[in-house]
Amino acid sequence: MGEWESEGIGFFLARQLSGVFEVEEWQVQGAGARFRGVLLARPETALNILRHRLEPYGFSPLLSSEREILVLPTPVVAKRGGVGRPWPQILLFVATVFTTLFVGALGQGVDPLGDPTTLVAGIPFSFSLLSILGLHELGHYFTARWYGVQVTLPYFIPAPIGLGTFGAFIKLKSPVIDRRSLFDIGIAGPLAGLFLAIPVLIIGLTLSEIVPAQGHEGISLGSPLLFTWLQKMTLGPIPDGMDVLLHPVAFAGWIGFFVTALNLLPLGQLDGGHIAYALLGRQSEKLAFLTAIILAFLGITFWPGWLFWAFVAFMLGFKHPPPMNDVTPLDPRRRLLALGALLLLLCLITPVPFMTPEF
Repeated sequence: MGEWESEGIGFFLARQLSGVFEVEEWQVQGAGARFRGVLLARPETALNILRHRLEPYGFSPLLSSEREILVLPTPVVAKRGGVGRPWPQILLFVATVFTTLFVGALGQGVDPLGDPTTLVAGIPFSFSLLSILGLHELGHYFTARWYGVQVTLPYFIPAPIGLGTFGAFIKLKSPVIDRRSLFDIGIAGPLAGLFLAIPVLIIGLTLSEIVPAQGHEGISLGSPLLFTWLQKMTLGPIPDGMDVLLHPVAFAGWIGFFVTALNLLPLGQLDGGHIAYALLGRQSEKLAFLTAIILAFLGITFWPGWLFWAFVAFMLGFKHPPPMNDVTPLDPRRRLLALGALLLLLCLITPVPFMTPEF
């Protein structure tokens, strides 16, 4: 792009800001521009006016602060108004149904490879787990759609070993309007998934057995505070020398707790990362860095699996993309909910989620 063409874009965009933002200086950056000056209207009003002016020309405003506005090209998918066909999501979901059925059947002591009809033994686990994961992602999906954010259907990730799945995720295909909508989209998934995981766990616990602690094989599970409280409420005190052999439905509920805890970690594009940025803005990067350090410490001291999550956090980085209106802070009610999300994380996480009998 030549100098005169860059100047022309800058002057054109500056004119679109007139009456809303008093431009003191500006700098063309790629196909957009950065403007510094004084905001002349409330951030919400300014954003609505600027979107109305700029989007017909293929640009979107980003209110970084009351002294700075970025004007960037609108993402192509947002201009087209679509998010593509859902065939990849459908195929991945079908594959995940089979892998969770397979893992669930193995957990029941049958051999689905030798006799495929025994896959039905995995239905309680598969149905319970995928329902929790699915409701979690649909919480994000419908909240995003409510705010006019274009979003894909959930992508389920199959895994033939372990839990039968590596979870699910959705992709936001257009910018989030402000911190309030970012917060609501972020917290909707964990709350929706937990809304189902709690009754699933309670039902599963009623179907579980109390057995001698040294009389069964397999992997022992950690006991988060919420899990411990629900177990005591459902089964009462467990006698000394005895343990609870979880029914597959209860195991799915436990995994639902674990997945919710992971998502609430204030890291990057995790749900907790959305919540943290909505609350703290750019300062959330410091919280994300501290969280990664804590995970590394937990991995060295308690459970090596936390080292993987610390590694992922450092690899992906700690920055979070800002919403279009990065000026308007959260209201007191959402700030209180953010504190509740932190307390929920503490009630769902455990230093040692999985342990072998020899641990």
